Amino acid sequence: MVGLSIAWRLAARGAAVSVFDRGKAGAGASHAAAGMLAACSEAEPGEEALVALGRDSQARWPGFADELLRVSGIDVELRREGTLVLALTADDQGEILHRLEFQQRLDLPLQWLSAADTRRKEPHLAGKIAGALFSPQDHQVDNRKLVQALRIAAEAAGARIFEHRAVKEISVHGGKATGVVFDDGATAPADVVVLAAGAWSRQIAGLPPDRRPPVRPVKGQMLALRMEAKAPLLDHVLWAPGAYLVPRRDGRLIVGATVEEKGFDDSVTAGGVMALLDAAWRAIPAVEELPIDEIWVGHRPGSRDDAPILGPGPLDGLFYATGHHRNGILLTPVTADAMARFILDDVVDPAIRPFDLERFLPARAAE
Repeated sequence: MVGLSIAWRLAARGAAVSVFDRGKAGAGASHAAAGMLAACSEAEPGEEALVALGRDSQARWPGFADELLRVSGIDVELRREGTLVLALTADDQGEILHRLEFQQRLDLPLQWLSAADTRRKEPHLAGKIAGALFSPQDHQVDNRKLVQALRIAAEAAGARIFEHRAVKEISVHGGKATGVVFDDGATAPADVVVLAAGAWSRQIAGLPPDRRPPVRPVKGQMLALRMEAKAPLLDHVLWAPGAYLVPRRDGRLIVGATVEEKGFDDSVTAGGVMALLDAAWRAIPAVEELPIDEIWVGHRPGSRDDAPILGPGPLDGLFYATGHHRNGILLTPVTADAMARFILDDVVDPAIRPFDLERFLPARAAE
């Protein structure tokens, strides 16, 4: 997703762009995601810069979606019902309200709803609830349609996409990134290399160990249930204790996601699926009647501080755009715009300045 969006922006400005993907383009975390644009409801202490970046990108999303529709012909289904963070118990409410104190200090548009007001928004919720936090500006898009649209847009702008072409290392000469080397030993020369390999970014060789982006795979199991499209059980994105639920216009109800530090393990487990279904059922009991449409596993690209790595690498001509963790869809517009401007105009968008690799190096960490 990130790579395709940057490719689109670069190619649209006349750059000759090639995208190399180890599998099918956009089939990694972008395909597995739920498409939530949750810059407000997920904000936590210590993430002030990340919240600012998310809000910046959130504001760009309507224009970004409209532009993609014009260029690709695909509606990525930006839905604006907002998000509910559900409290089933008084303990849930206390935890949400504690976090809300911090969120309100950032002037985020959030509102606590009583149980009755929450049920008016979502009548199929469980019989006993404490209320919910309402985030009217945390929306969603269909991430799989977004991947399709970005690919069409990038290719229409002139970008070339090479699938099942795994990059082994970055080629370096005289302190400059000069291209990439593939598993079979073949090379592709380039004036600029953008490392946007998601959870696989650290595996690409050619850099000193401390300059490889500290990105790891964070496994997430997810599933989709099938609702009646004309009579859905849910209209808003819903964060419930233990799971989130995201309704699609076609009737799919996305339920996710586990958070597992298990490397690139891609197995679906009984425990993971059971935990998600139990959490969904506790929030909306009627889901027990819904058929299971799909179950899958994705790998989020998690950095050490769960924030993206954006900016220049240690070599001339090398740039990082990785480590977006759970926010890849949300941050796609600002990442694409800021990285293209940085690469082509040498202008650093203030929004991405806090997210360069240098923050992980000893000199910066000691400050």
